[in-house]
Amino acid sequence: MAERITLHVLDSDSARRARLARLAFAAGHHAEIYASADELLSHAPSGGLVIAHDEPVGEGIPSLLGLMNRFGHWLPVIAVAERPQTESVVRAIKAGALDYLVLPHGIAPLNEAIERAAREADNHRAHRARAADARQRIARLSLREREVLDRLADGCSNKAIARELDISPRTVEIHRMKMMGKLGARHAAEAVRLRIEADGLHIAAA
Repeated sequence: MAERITLHVLDSDSARRARLARLAFAAGHHAEIYASADELLSHAPSGGLVIAHDEPVGEGIPSLLGLMNRFGHWLPVIAVAERPQTESVVRAIKAGALDYLVLPHGIAPLNEAIERAAREADNHRAHRARAADARQRIARLSLREREVLDRLADGCSNKAIARELDISPRTVEIHRMKMMGKLGARHAAEAVRLRIEADGLHIAAA
């Protein structure tokens, strides 16, 4: 059996909400129910896992995850639908859902999904923590230092950066040295990795 967890059941249909909540309790979990994303976010749960009905199909889950990211209330999300379509599944997973299920009618499929999501959520949290740290470091950079970092991430040499920014290579070196110091990066590859990680969080929150 999966470890006991709080399941936040999000569905506008009261009958489906009740069915999922009963199933969650039967599987040994605690369930909280919500009729809308606004209701879920107004309570801002700090833990657990969201089971959300994808409505409108193909749009509900990306919209929910976008709101969660915007308000900084990320929780792992399992999407459900009565008849999942490939396009909807792809959109939900790309938006950040950890799984997408046919609306479960039994304990075993629900617990299997919860176990998978719990494992994936740990990895996702670690990734988000690294990305948030990278964004905080990059926020310390001046505009010019950020421009140097952006071009470094594009694979440009100091000379190429100097041409693009219309400054001398020596000035690029100075900005690059200051940029590396503010980022706490020991070498260029580490600075580029921070830039990529920060962009990953930005894309997920868009």
